[in-house]
Parts: sequence; structure tokens; C-alpha cells
Amino acid sequence: MTDTMRAVEISEPGGPEVLRPTTRPVPQPGHGEVVIQVAWAGVNRPDALQRAGRYAPPAGASDLPGLEASGIVSAVGPGVTWPAVGDAVCALLPGGGYAEYVATPAVHCLPVPEGMGLREAACLPETYFTVWSNVFQRGALKAGERFLVHGGSSGIGTTAIQLAHVMGARVFATAGSAEKCAACLSLGAERAINYREEDFVEVLRAEGGADLILDMVGGDYIPRNVKTLADDGRLVQIAFLQAPKVELNFVHLMVRRLTITGSTLRPQSVEAKARIASSLREHVWPLLNAGRIGPVMDSEVPLEKASEAHARMESSAHVGKIVLKVA
Repeated sequence: MTDTMRAVEISEPGGPEVLRPTTRPVPQPGHGEVVIQVAWAGVNRPDALQRAGRYAPPAGASDLPGLEASGIVSAVGPGVTWPAVGDAVCALLPGGGYAEYVATPAVHCLPVPEGMGLREAACLPETYFTVWSNVFQRGALKAGERFLVHGGSSGIGTTAIQLAHVMGARVFATAGSAEKCAACLSLGAERAINYREEDFVEVLRAEGGADLILDMVGGDYIPRNVKTLADDGRLVQIAFLQAPKVELNFVHLMVRRLTITGSTLRPQSVEAKARIASSLREHVWPLLNAGRIGPVMDSEVPLEKASEAHARMESSAHVGKIVLKVA
């Protein structure tokens, strides 16, 4: 291992152009940590929020963006029993994925699924940790229930559609074009709603309402989501592309016994994220190994051109995941 590595840093808060190539020292593994020689890094909305100065990394985390990556373990710290040096893994990261090497807790690593390359595996951690913990653990989605996911063609959306469908739920998704709606249908949604042409409230109410909604839009979607829910329905909020503050009549929650909850992944403890990883390995990785679900790939961009990846993501032109080629 060399002493320095290529990386992409945030030079100042701003648009995609503030991402710039740099050189950093190679991280060393602490207790319970591994260092991964990164092959591919996933690009996610929180990376763009951090770049814009709206999502600070947790204390002790790298200031470099990048919350998921795949590669080969190059070093292990004290107390690590798995993985070992030389193992191919994908991992959820506290930050630092836009680099040739990254350190992360060993308990946040997962094996590369059978028959899957490192390129595809880099797309798994952030979206699968998020979807599994919010839709199935927090949201308690069950077979036969009506599930609505907003942003169905995003990395989160394409993952949620597939997982909900394979688990036996009835899946509905919103998207902003005919092409994106077609992608949602191909992944298992029984109905894709073009939000530019249809009202998702009316569509779902005609079906009896949604038992569970996964939303990352916020703003005026929040009261509309409440109208969309069936009695005893649940709304899980995971992000705010619009405003996080709205006026809401809580009488509807009481009369119809609704639940509004939500979470963010990055600030959770190492132990909490380790429990999600363990549950994924038990319940979801067999589905990936069998090829029943998998990442939807949009495009790949060289690490040094990460700004182009961010520009594409923020244009919302993509379907599925954008990855950075590092090695």
C-alpha cells in the first residue's frame, strides 16, 4: 500500500463544480475497522447535500464524500474477525468513498453477491440499508399490502420496488416520465404514476389507499401522503427534496390511526448499522445471490469527473444508480 492516494474533495460548499481531484494520505484501520482498496464508489443524494453544505459528516468521519463502495480489503484493524485481507466486499461508509482507499467498520461490510461484479456491488449498501431498515423494519411492510414509493426510478426507488415486489406486496410508484414509469413497471410495480400527468392521491385512493408510503420528497407531498394512506397506514420519511416544514391537520392521524415516522441512516450508531447489515445478510443477500433482485445501473464516471456524476444525478435524468470508477 502506498502512503498517498487519489481522491475527490469538496473545495467549498456549492454546485458540482466544487468537487475537485486531490491527494490524501491513505487511511489506517482503527479498532474494528478495515481499509478497502476501492474499485467503485456509489453516488447518492446525501453526497450532493454534503457538497452543498447541507449535510455535515458525523464527528470523526472523513470529510470526503462517498457513503458506499466496493473493492478489496487491504488492511484490517485489531478486533476484526471478518472480512480478511484480500476479500472482495461492498460496504456502507461513514464517508470517504470518493478515494482509492477508505476505512470503515468491519461490521458494515457485506460479501459481494454471487455472480455479481464489483461495479454492481458498489450500488448496494446505501440503498439496501436504507430500504430494508425503513420499509421492512420501521415500516413493517407485509405481503399483500399496498406500498407506494415516490421517486420510483431513483436508486432508492428501484431497490424498494424490487424488494417489496419479491416480498409479496402490491407495489405502486411515482416517476416523472413515461420512460421512468416503464422502468418501474419492469421491476415489479403493478402501477407507475407519472406525477406530471396524474394525481397519486386519486390513484391510490381508488385502490383502497396505501398501507405504507416511502417518501423522500417532503413539502406538499406530506399532506397529500396523509390523504393517500389507508386507515392504519404508515408514512416513512427518509429525505426532503422539497421543504421539511408543512402545515398538517393531526386529527386525520388520530381518527384514521395513522403513523408518521422516518429516519436518516448516516447519523446512526455503528451498532445500529451493524444490526441492519446482519439482517440484510440473512434476509436479502440470498435473494441477490439467487439473482431475484439486483441493482439498476444508470451510468459510470471516472473518479476525477465526479462533478459530472453529481450534475447528472441532480438533473434527475438518471434511472437507477450512478457509480464512480476508481480502480
